Amino acid sequence: MRFADYAKIYVTAGKGGDGSAHLRREKYVPKGGPDGGDGGKGGSIKLKGNAQLNTILDLRYKKYIKAKAGENGGSSRSSGKDGESIILNVPLGTVAFDAESRERLGEITEDGQEIIIAEGGKGGLGNWHFKSSVNQTPQYAQEGKPGEERVVELELKLIADVGLVGFPNAGKSTLLSALSHAKPKIADYPFTTLEPNLGVVKFSDYRSFVMADIPGIIEEAHQGKGLGIQFLRHIERNSILLFMVSSQSDFEYEYEALVNELKAYRKDLLDKPRVLAITKMDLKQGFKLDKEFHIDDEIPVIPISSATGHGVDELKEALWEKLQHVKQLDS
Repeated sequence: MRFADYAKIYVTAGKGGDGSAHLRREKYVPKGGPDGGDGGKGGSIKLKGNAQLNTILDLRYKKYIKAKAGENGGSSRSSGKDGESIILNVPLGTVAFDAESRERLGEITEDGQEIIIAEGGKGGLGNWHFKSSVNQTPQYAQEGKPGEERVVELELKLIADVGLVGFPNAGKSTLLSALSHAKPKIADYPFTTLEPNLGVVKFSDYRSFVMADIPGIIEEAHQGKGLGIQFLRHIERNSILLFMVSSQSDFEYEYEALVNELKAYRKDLLDKPRVLAITKMDLKQGFKLDKEFHIDDEIPVIPISSATGHGVDELKEALWEKLQHVKQLDS
């Protein structure tokens, strides 16, 4: 299945049904009076969380979505039937915005959760509501209200415990494939990963966490270079960030460059807990760095080799400890 993390849809909720202006006429009831029923509510358009989905690709092919109108009211104060609402299933992490005003309409974070992105119109009142001492037989009723109509932008922000942050060829896809059953495309050229990949990292004692491989960032990505910022939104939903730099590069410079890119995109991303992995240590003599690299006591620096497994268990435990600390702060 192709991945898609953005869609623009045009939604129109159903119009409310008109109220009835019916006057009761029955044999032996010469003064039956008004008995027009209310119109039904127009159908709404909703998003519903589905934990089995991981893309909003289908919505790219359903650009125009219109719900049914409510039925008109009838006689004997019978209300019209409500219009059927339309429910759009989306992955967890989907955020909806009004494309014109940029109003945030809601966010799907749980399986089965529903939010309304276009409210159906209210049904009109029947004429019996308007009967009074001075008007015993009102011959008018309310019209139904139109449903909301808007252009909605949907953005999918992957929900993962750990997000991988690194330049192309830092070894992110290789690590993800080594730690989980995910099968990202791996090759020795830039931008091998053209879409985010998710994998579940498992421990022998049944612990686990979800890791997301975010397509490679390059310097000035926030200005649209390379793949630009189109995938940086996924980092927003990760609990902690695993920075990855290759031991074959100037890793101190690359780490600072990555930090600056995230800072330029959204400064608060740097508030997330971090771990730094220096990759491809199998290419270093004796798996040793030429120089030690220390950031601060809150950010572990762990040399690893995904190819040989060197340092990988230590990295998993460091990530697990960080996640438990985050959960304690959130509880």
